[in-house]
Amino acid sequence: MKTKLRSFGGRCLPVAAAMLFGLPVLFAQAGAPVAPAPADPAIAAALRQVSPDGVRGTIEKLVSFNNRSTLSSMETDLNPGTGVTAAADWIESEFERISADCGNCLEVKRDEFIEPPQTGPASRILKPTKLTNVYAILRGSDPAQAARMVLVTGHYDSRNSDTLNTHDPAPGANDDASGVAVSLECARVLSKLKFPSSIVFVAVAGEEQGLNGSRHLAKLAKSEGWQLEAVLNNDIVGGDITPGATGQDKSAVRVFSEGIPAAATPEQTRALISLGAESDSPSRELARAVADVSTTYFAPTQHRLDAGTPPGRPRSNAIRLEPAFHPVLIFRRDRFLRGGDHTSFNAEGFAAVRFTEWRENFNHQHQNVRVEDGIQYGDLLQYVDFNYVASVARMNAATLATLASAPGKPQDIRVLTSALDNDTELTWSAPAGMPAGASYEVVWRSTDSPTWTTFVSAGRGTSIKLPVSKDNVIFGVRSVDAAGHRSPAVTPMPSRPSRDFGQLQTPPRS
Repeated sequence: MKTKLRSFGGRCLPVAAAMLFGLPVLFAQAGAPVAPAPADPAIAAALRQVSPDGVRGTIEKLVSFNNRSTLSSMETDLNPGTGVTAAADWIESEFERISADCGNCLEVKRDEFIEPPQTGPASRILKPTKLTNVYAILRGSDPAQAARMVLVTGHYDSRNSDTLNTHDPAPGANDDASGVAVSLECARVLSKLKFPSSIVFVAVAGEEQGLNGSRHLAKLAKSEGWQLEAVLNNDIVGGDITPGATGQDKSAVRVFSEGIPAAATPEQTRALISLGAESDSPSRELARAVADVSTTYFAPTQHRLDAGTPPGRPRSNAIRLEPAFHPVLIFRRDRFLRGGDHTSFNAEGFAAVRFTEWRENFNHQHQNVRVEDGIQYGDLLQYVDFNYVASVARMNAATLATLASAPGKPQDIRVLTSALDNDTELTWSAPAGMPAGASYEVVWRSTDSPTWTTFVSAGRGTSIKLPVSKDNVIFGVRSVDAAGHRSPAVTPMPSRPSRDFGQLQTPPRS
């Protein structure tokens, strides 16, 4: 891939060439503003296939199982076609149906296991209980990159006010049939395409009993050596539409991400704090990648303010821009007093984030279905905005498709610290299977900026020296293929030991 050109002294020179001839690449100090990547026509077409009606069908079907409590897998007196096992069977059949439509392109699997009883006064599993995770793998088409994986998940179990109740209605329309609908829609629209690396579509059980299903799957992925580079967890993405409720933002979805990695050792944690890298974990960089992808595939829409002007009246031709559907990056692992399945993957060292609607309605979470003081309680279908869920599904699908198309992340990123100076010298290694025509971008941002703002192309080289102080900004390096698909950025670690950092190693990465 040809190195991008910049103006220098009245001439245009590639960055690498300027360095080769010892020229001061002063243009690199400002770099160029990070702009949206070009849209991939195949990905854009797939996003247009995401269907609010399909979302509704999935959520309605899951609600029809009455009570999807994980504990219902052990009950023998449930009505036919109800309970969590019936739901698991249906999800498996949906993955099989999707696979049949794409020429059996998916490997559909069940991860079944027995969860032992919990101990303590707040136990939610009182006897050995069968749990079933259901997932489907779309294998990558490039043998050199197929081992790399990205994953989308939601949990299909539900609950009402009593976590031990397996019989009374627990519709779980928003929490979390909405997240399962995202996973199934992503499988449906992306399975028609081919990607260099692999995508895993998942529905887990046991979330309401303590993240049991996702914990088992994350440990399975770790033990089997899955090269899992990104996990997108969707939990409560229904865009509550309770009449009279205020504060909901239908243009926004929250994306939660951890700072210090859960799997970091004490030494690594001390190093990250010393370097000011608390906000540059793999999960945080994944969240930034979600935001980056969204700028490519989600744009503001225009509305004429005088569209309803009667004939004969003067028209102003004024235009109002409606905000694009967008992620809001929340720089914390999860909400206060709450948890989610992404944290199970974080615990095993994988990059994982959580998508959740902008404002939750707690009358419709973990509640028995009832009317009390004129207020309807219960997680009912009538409070789900299927168009909103479809928007979340598109954002997930765009992110999955982009990351599955992009080269792997650069490896062993280092900032050289052998001398006291005001420049920055970075080195890195190529990821496995780096495709022909791919290159690298060095990105940076001010220390108080949430997202990458500036970049310079490094071509296919694996080192660069910039007249920008490493003390003043945060740097990252990302891979970019010839079509513009970008990997998440990776931030550098110092290249030599010191008394402050000891034998510093790169923190856990997926």
